[in-house]
Amino acid sequence: MISTAIRVARVGSAAELAAAALMALGFPCLMVAALVSNVYGFAAAAAVTYLADHYLDRKGSYLIRQLDKIRVGLSTRFLVRQLLLVLLIARLGLDDTLLLYVTTACFVALYGLQVPHSVLTTLIGNRRRMPVATRNIDLASRIRIPDAPPRGLLNRSAEKMLHLDLPAVAGVLVTGAVRNSLFAYAGIAVSLVLSLFYVLALTPYVRGRRIPPKAEKVLAALDDWLREYRPETVLYFSGSKDSAYQVNMWLDTMERLDTRPLIILRERVILKKLAPTTVPVICVPGGVHLMNMDLSTVRVALYAANVGKNIHMLRVPTMKHVFIGHGDSDKIASVNPFSKVYDEVWTAGRAGRDRYAIADVGVRDEDIVEVGRPQLAPIQSWQGVPEGRIPTVLYAPTWEGWDDNPGNTSLMLAGENIVKKLVKADPPVRVLYKPHPFTGTRSARAKAAHHRITALIEKAAAERAADPRFTTDTAAQAKAKAELSRIEARLAELTGPAGGEADEAEATRDSLVDMARHEEIARLRAEWNAAYWRSQESWQHRIITGAEPRLYDCFNVSDAMVSDISSVVSDFIASGKPYAVTDSAGLGAEKFKQNNTAVRAAVILSNSADELDELLAAVRDPAADPLAEEREKLRQYLLGPDEPKSIDRFNKAIADLALKAETRNLGQATRAAAEAMGSATPANALPGQRTASDGRTVAGTGGAAAG
Repeated sequence: MISTAIRVARVGSAAELAAAALMALGFPCLMVAALVSNVYGFAAAAAVTYLADHYLDRKGSYLIRQLDKIRVGLSTRFLVRQLLLVLLIARLGLDDTLLLYVTTACFVALYGLQVPHSVLTTLIGNRRRMPVATRNIDLASRIRIPDAPPRGLLNRSAEKMLHLDLPAVAGVLVTGAVRNSLFAYAGIAVSLVLSLFYVLALTPYVRGRRIPPKAEKVLAALDDWLREYRPETVLYFSGSKDSAYQVNMWLDTMERLDTRPLIILRERVILKKLAPTTVPVICVPGGVHLMNMDLSTVRVALYAANVGKNIHMLRVPTMKHVFIGHGDSDKIASVNPFSKVYDEVWTAGRAGRDRYAIADVGVRDEDIVEVGRPQLAPIQSWQGVPEGRIPTVLYAPTWEGWDDNPGNTSLMLAGENIVKKLVKADPPVRVLYKPHPFTGTRSARAKAAHHRITALIEKAAAERAADPRFTTDTAAQAKAKAELSRIEARLAELTGPAGGEADEAEATRDSLVDMARHEEIARLRAEWNAAYWRSQESWQHRIITGAEPRLYDCFNVSDAMVSDISSVVSDFIASGKPYAVTDSAGLGAEKFKQNNTAVRAAVILSNSADELDELLAAVRDPAADPLAEEREKLRQYLLGPDEPKSIDRFNKAIADLALKAETRNLGQATRAAAEAMGSATPANALPGQRTASDGRTVAGTGGAAAG
């Protein structure tokens, strides 16, 4: 019942649901208390609405966001509470009639002060926003970037300004209870003084040396750094806030390049979600700024996604452009015709090359290079289910995609059947459910299916926890949870305080990587992952929807996987473990395998999921697994050979392409030099062109145009 209410209200927990209910009930209670002149009832209801509002706003509750959209936002709720307080004063019939006018004037003044407050906070935010934001780049030695305003001034500033009505509200309520107007006047004075002081405290940060240099100076300093650093290989990325994983998966590879790497991002939200890295990072939202950056030393640009903003980099002819993608799968997106705009397309193995040949979308075979998947190094090979532990099956469906093709995802048609059979399996298995980050972003049906699957797993987990066959090592679990708390506390110290918006200028100034700190963070994240799994019962079902634990960590604790046509399947094959893929479109096993390379060594599931027993049998008895040999062959075909290592092949591909870029640039320089020396026929004249007497090149058609 409660879980259903939580889903309907779209709140994150029972506590949020309770806060929402209290807030909804609190305002009618304020009205009643004001009408019946009940000071104590009004004070209690006001306290409830203040606290519930504050809690929900801090949680970023969906309900609060929806109230904002229907014009019942935070400011409106404060105004309603204040108007009801004025009504209470009128109903109390206090002897001091002046109090009614002063209280009304106070609230009008408080709202009036919100105007300069809002203007100042907006100006500060705009003036401290850099034309480019950077990480691991020394701009501070080239330009002066002042400290940010104190965090307390700008963090949740609108909410703080509104809450400065508290002294006035409290003073009026005390006056209503004791019939002494002095308390009300004192509270009103405190509220007005604090609000005025808040506005005055913000004023110095909108001018003078408190704001960063203008865009021209910042961009000049960046170009100066670029000329000094001389980047050679760029990873370019643009995308929505939910797509940060697509660039994060390449960070480790970029750190291991033999050339000088640089990461260029186009959206600030991606920079905020970027994982820690030692590679220099530039976030440049403006296309004009990007096109004017000095990238003359870059020879290879890598693209992890096909998006419109790629054109801003693709226009640069002095570098070679490569599509590396963010996964290797049989999805239509893996053979996007847009890929032919790049100089080369890099695939993991032979399968990627064959996909383009079959699709015939204009990508030439000679422009495809097989480089493996450097990111797959953390995936561990399967050694069978450890003694004393029940098998773990990962269900990792992909999202619904941009259209309603039933083959996009198993969620709607097969997801519940898959989960029901897994949680009822005998002998039992543990289920890990990790949906795609985009799940439910386009399709309401997919979102509803996700919620139903979540409810199924939560119910099964509760039943298993009550089953006497499953026992918990309480001491070991408590020790692991204590270790988790210690690691999380230390990570919070190293990565900075959570919540609020970081100041972009200050973050840019102070972004030089501290290698000792970076290495400690990496070590702590590995320790966190190990402690996380120890803190969970090895038999208990889990729903994993956040960034941590990562997908590959889920691979390593699982013994089998059920998924859809996506790069998740190709990556999982690196483990050698049994897997199943759902034929949601109902093509039939043979045609499904014919159309999708990655499922040739999979158990093919229909939407009923009746074939799951084959997968579970292979997990319980690896020696009798009929697809083990086929999986090894498929792994080589999809991901390439084990030797040379993928990172070595990747580096060689960069070196080869950089040489092609240098050759092209040298040729252009030679032609330009020849033309400058007054060559009769410009070296860059196209076949079929001729030169006019004034040196201009004019169109012609071979010899017929001469004379």
